[in-house]
Amino acid sequence: MCTAVTYKTKDHYFGRNLDYEFAYHQTVTVTPRSYPFRFRHAQDMPRHYAMIGMAFVQEDYPLYYDATNEKGLSMAGLNFPGNADYKEKAEGLDNIAPFEFIPWILGQCATIGEVREKLDRLNLISEDFSAQLPLSPLHWMISDREESLVVESVKDGLKVYDNPVEVLTNNPTFDYHLTNLVNYMGISPEDPANLFSDKLDLKPYSRGMGSLGLPGDLSSASRFVKAAFTRNNSLSGDSESESVSQFFHILGSVAQQRGCCKVENGYEYTIYSSCCNTDQGIYYYTTYENSRITGIDMYREDLDGSGLASYPLIEEQQIFMQN
Repeated sequence: MCTAVTYKTKDHYFGRNLDYEFAYHQTVTVTPRSYPFRFRHAQDMPRHYAMIGMAFVQEDYPLYYDATNEKGLSMAGLNFPGNADYKEKAEGLDNIAPFEFIPWILGQCATIGEVREKLDRLNLISEDFSAQLPLSPLHWMISDREESLVVESVKDGLKVYDNPVEVLTNNPTFDYHLTNLVNYMGISPEDPANLFSDKLDLKPYSRGMGSLGLPGDLSSASRFVKAAFTRNNSLSGDSESESVSQFFHILGSVAQQRGCCKVENGYEYTIYSSCCNTDQGIYYYTTYENSRITGIDMYREDLDGSGLASYPLIEEQQIFMQN
């Protein structure tokens, strides 16, 4: 499955873990302002905001897993099997295929306020990219520097949730995850007080006992709680190095190790982790085999051009020998 989070110090950061049992040939891809985005049933965008993110490029079209545009608006699609329900085309609505959703939003919106206006007319339709690439069941987290939304297309229609936690995982639906946090409201980064009985002299015997009961399993509900606790109690300095390092530590708290989650076709694991400085347009990533942080700066590309710039992931482990 997957986990997406935000983090803010001096700058704002957005990223995710992509957890799955196999990888496509994804690349860090910059889409410049004059790349012609063509949509199946909506007006084309010959000119739009530039964006950077992780994509599987097919037929010269960037199928983004997650991306940030030049205005700092970010978006990620996460697995949502059994709950995602895409619709038929409808008159009077913006009919967007799910694989078009990220570029359609990031191409024209700069803030969550502008996103809300677009979502009022949105209809996510059941139309595959191709016979070889059928639709994935997804829901999405969208964030700017100030707030986040979750968008879910389910049987009851399009649901848009405010996301004060600024975390998203997978099933169940987002309203469940918010309610489920109440079950853990007693967890704290501080040592616990003795509320058991004033007749007993109970004292902590270890550091960290304020977080007793914090989930550590790999289920999406547990990862939501763990990521929410870690993200919302996380502290670091304001430098880029400290901020990016802390972001990857947040994602590391819910990373999946190969061999611990068996699925039909193998074992699910964290294929990559990403962190984008949304203010500076710098996209950082690590992979399962390569824990060194690699960065790509969107502003070093020709953002007024029309061609995609794609960078294959450096997946082989890079070890620095000090002696």
